[in-house]
Amino acid sequence: MRDLPIFGQPAPATERRHPDWIRSKVPGGDRYRELKRLMRDKTLNTVCEEARCPNIGECWDQGTATVMILGDTCTRACGFCAVKTGRPAGLDQDEPRRVAEALASLDLDHVVITSVARDDLPDGGAAIFAESIRELRRLAPGTGIEVLIPDFDGKDEPLRLVMEASPDILDHNLETVERLQKPVRKRARYDRSIQVLARAKAMAAELGNPVHTKSSIMVGLGEEHDELLTTFRDLRSVDCDILTIGQYLRPTMEHLPLVRYYTPEEFASLREEALAMGFKHVESGPLVRSSYHARDQVPSDSPALRGRRARDAAHATGTIEARGVSA
Repeated sequence: MRDLPIFGQPAPATERRHPDWIRSKVPGGDRYRELKRLMRDKTLNTVCEEARCPNIGECWDQGTATVMILGDTCTRACGFCAVKTGRPAGLDQDEPRRVAEALASLDLDHVVITSVARDDLPDGGAAIFAESIRELRRLAPGTGIEVLIPDFDGKDEPLRLVMEASPDILDHNLETVERLQKPVRKRARYDRSIQVLARAKAMAAELGNPVHTKSSIMVGLGEEHDELLTTFRDLRSVDCDILTIGQYLRPTMEHLPLVRYYTPEEFASLREEALAMGFKHVESGPLVRSSYHARDQVPSDSPALRGRRARDAAHATGTIEARGVSA
């Protein structure tokens, strides 16, 4: 067996074997199959499938799904991402209804709504985001709602549309350190993304809607440890609450090369360093992705969590009463 890539040396371009600690659950449980069927029936896309997420089996079996709205074609061609790029075909105004009906029928604890970048639209797709949140809140008040948004070119108006719909978690990913932004994220800017998170938190306060902000970082693209710590500090400077850190895994040979694998011990160390800076929640591990364990990150004072507690209490009461009758 070949030696693992070490820091500062690129992983061989032909290397396909991952180290032993990178093992994902094979999808195939009852809930996974139910979700897959429903997504096809409702003509919906999931980033879990489009981006080839290694956690799809675990997340879907646990009742968390990440729906991708605004089509399956992205207007940006980021160097790390497996989602199809090109010219999108129009806008589906009925999508929010279908998304909400599909997800409400599954009685999920938490759902993440994300999208391809739609730089062809004046609002970047913000209105569809907002309507999807409102429809889901109406049909499934006990479901936590997280939105993973693009940068909307740094415009305030689209961001405000989303924040007025009151998501529980507002997620915008930096993806990598400042030095590596250009090759990793097409058209995006580090400073702009930091400001998106800052403005989201400020708007939530103005509107009186509690929200946690969140961002995600990939490692293994050639970043230095000090650069990661600087990135963590920059996120905390705008009161970002939640951070996820995961291993970059090259989707195809056409994507950016992997520089090195981080060990589980290194991920644990990064988690401790981030928590020490004041993040409320940090997920850090080889297979961690932006939506990993998302249901556990909903703010304690959010409408969704209150709804979930009420639903759980009702279920528990029903169970007790049923037992009393049968006795």
